[in-house]
Amino acid sequence: MIASIVPLQATVFALVALGATAVVLTRDPRKQIIVSGIYGYALVGAFMVLQAPDVALSMLVVSTVAYPVVVLAAIARTRRRRK
Repeated sequence: MIASIVPLQATVFALVALGATAVVLTRDPRKQIIVSGIYGYALVGAFMVLQAPDVALSMLVVSTVAYPVVVLAAIARTRRRRK
């Protein structure tokens, strides 16, 4: 059973690495929020493969709700100050 999990782990870790690189290379804040959300889903998959469903659920909430709301609020606040 362990040998069948290793290819899945390698695939998920590769997706996580590609997602992290995509987040870093994205310059537009709005696009970066979307890419970061996709990266969050990759991390959720990694935590599920590593048998940590509690961490996966926490990451799901953070990456889909909390982080985008905070970043969008910060962008809106800084744009109001510039005007």
